[in-house]
Amino acid sequence: MATVVGMLLIVLCLVGVPLANFDGSGMWGIFGSTPDLFAAGSGAQELGNAITEYLGVAHGWLYMIFLIMAFLLARRAEWDLQFTLVTLVCGTIPVLSFWAERRATERVRAQLGEPVAG
Repeated sequence: MATVVGMLLIVLCLVGVPLANFDGSGMWGIFGSTPDLFAAGSGAQELGNAITEYLGVAHGWLYMIFLIMAFLLARRAEWDLQFTLVTLVCGTIPVLSFWAERRATERVRAQLGEPVAG
């Protein structure tokens, strides 16, 4: 789940958001203007809108599944609160979900006495 959530978040942040919003206008009421890379109403901007709309929804649902699965794993593996919270939060930051997944896998394998890939 961390891998899927991480990939969707990267596509959203590095492809969808720039295509949809980099038309020189303001963004989300936070930024006064954005780089003027794609004309408003262009095919690229429409693609960005579609990516953010559909992948954004998919990412949101899959992130909820990730949270539940990671929480259940944490309970079953008896992780401490700090390790559990770091693992859960890392799914919200692009690229960190991959690190969290590797970290969790190493911990579970160590608990089960399985060899850990180095």
